[in-house]
Amino acid sequence: MSRRILKFLALAVLLAVLGAIAAFGWGYAHFSRPGPAGNEKLVVLPRGSGVGAIAGRLQAAGVISEPAIFAAGARLGGWSRALKAGEFRIPARASMREIVAILVEGKTVVRRLTIPEGLTVTEILALLHDTEGLSGAVEGRPVEGALLPETYHFSYGDGREALLERMRDGMRKTLAELWPGREKDLPLATPAEAVILASMVEKETSLPEERPHIAGVFVNRLRRGMRLQSDPTAVYAITQGREPLGRALTRADLEMPSPYNTYHADGLPPGAIANPGRAAIAAVLHPLRTKDLYFVADGAGGHAFAASFAEHRHNVRRWRQSQRNKTSR
Repeated sequence: MSRRILKFLALAVLLAVLGAIAAFGWGYAHFSRPGPAGNEKLVVLPRGSGVGAIAGRLQAAGVISEPAIFAAGARLGGWSRALKAGEFRIPARASMREIVAILVEGKTVVRRLTIPEGLTVTEILALLHDTEGLSGAVEGRPVEGALLPETYHFSYGDGREALLERMRDGMRKTLAELWPGREKDLPLATPAEAVILASMVEKETSLPEERPHIAGVFVNRLRRGMRLQSDPTAVYAITQGREPLGRALTRADLEMPSPYNTYHADGLPPGAIANPGRAAIAAVLHPLRTKDLYFVADGAGGHAFAASFAEHRHNVRRWRQSQRNKTSR
């Protein structure tokens, strides 16, 4: 081989090396420069996505503009198999290098679902159905009172049935924790009866400070063999918790034969009328020691309590007068 050819080959190799270095430098510069997104973006990457599919989704979300460079950079850096699936929060102007680091770390977005105290199973199932980011259907219908109201955290794609099981488990654990420390003279034979009474307390008041007092009234009435006469149980007897009553209770409603209607039936209803929270359960296990046997709305968002029927009738008259005053305004 002539010296001229050798020089030509050496020059070609040198140019190729220099070209590769230049290309690498250009690619790395693009891989590391700020991205096109002007604001933070949420991006969902399905399980099983390869680096090419991931690059395509990132481009579609507007957080990268050159998917080929992203894929090449991830492969050359040895990160392509370490990219995680899930929902990710991509900061504004994040570079492809920064995005790779986020996907490798796998710190997905944490979502929240708050279940308010006192919702029925129907209302909780509706919340689950309408919550964005959950997947799958619910199998069967939980028993009323079996779900613990609380704030639950989940990731995009988590199953509704799995979250529902966490609510069941939350109620089981709460009862296992609170039941052994209950007042020993309560007229409640089982944790299930505590949940039933707690569901009534939950539906009777929205004021946390009133829960032990209302629980104390119900406990006093149970001890004396008096009917509990709780309006929410009469409502549940009509609706079974599947929809709001949408009107005021009538005398006929209060006289309707139903084991859930505590104006008609003695003792506790056969089941809960809602899903009580931890505070309501604690209230019925440690009720206020009081002589009160009655309570009625006070017209100001709370209740007026009474130990005698005469005092109760006085409180009822005051409540009715407050309602008339509101109507006349």
